[in-house]
Amino acid sequence: MLLAGFLFSLMNVAVKLVSHIPAIEIILFRSAFSLVFTFLLLKQKKVAVLGHNKKLLVLRGIVGSIGLIAFFYTLQRIPLASAVTLNYLAPVFTAIMGIFIVKEKVRAKQFFYFGISFIGVLIIEGFDPRISVIDLSIALVASLAMGLAYNIIRKLNTSEHPLVIMIYFPMITLPIATIVSSLVWVQPSGWDWLILLAVGILTQFAQYFLTLAYQNANVAKISSLSYLSIIYALSFGFLIFGETYNIMTYLGMSFVLAGVIFNIRK
Repeated sequence: MLLAGFLFSLMNVAVKLVSHIPAIEIILFRSAFSLVFTFLLLKQKKVAVLGHNKKLLVLRGIVGSIGLIAFFYTLQRIPLASAVTLNYLAPVFTAIMGIFIVKEKVRAKQFFYFGISFIGVLIIEGFDPRISVIDLSIALVASLAMGLAYNIIRKLNTSEHPLVIMIYFPMITLPIATIVSSLVWVQPSGWDWLILLAVGILTQFAQYFLTLAYQNANVAKISSLSYLSIIYALSFGFLIFGETYNIMTYLGMSFVLAGVIFNIRK
């Protein structure tokens, strides 16, 4: 779990290092790598690529694509730790939408915890002039889309192989990213190619170690380790990009994380 979090953090850094390349173009390269890698795994395991519930699988691919595009955009536009913190609202949206999609019960106290997280968002946006209302809105769209994607995955968990769910994301994303990238294409040069390759490799290995962790350990015990990503983001943001924060922004981050952690413990 620690290794997965570290690799995801390095992936975030890689995306930010090529901020001159449009987010959709980075996703194009990432999707191509993911499609080939996942397809080879499916063939090795002799699993049917297209699965059974194609409508839900396509919908998962669409909302997953929206979530990733929006998240990569925020990684490039706002400070690293702020982007990662706002992305942690995804579990909050997952729980709220889960009431309607998978008919899960949410206790009244959990809505109080949701409120704590959203107060944190307002503090971050209000006291960090580097985050505009538009950037904040796109960050919230990313978390909302990811929350919807997680609920769709939960509806598919008994009928589809995990790799089938995974491959629908690049299958849907690649054509969209190809068309949009052709309109805003920025030619990578020099180190850009290596960084784009690193985004794909780091993502695949991070997902592998994350899956391995959840398969072999108590979920409740190891899920909290994912919040070390904030420490990684703060450290990388300071050391690589020279990002610093005021005390109110740190307070806002604490509110977001507190609300999410309390909710998960519930």
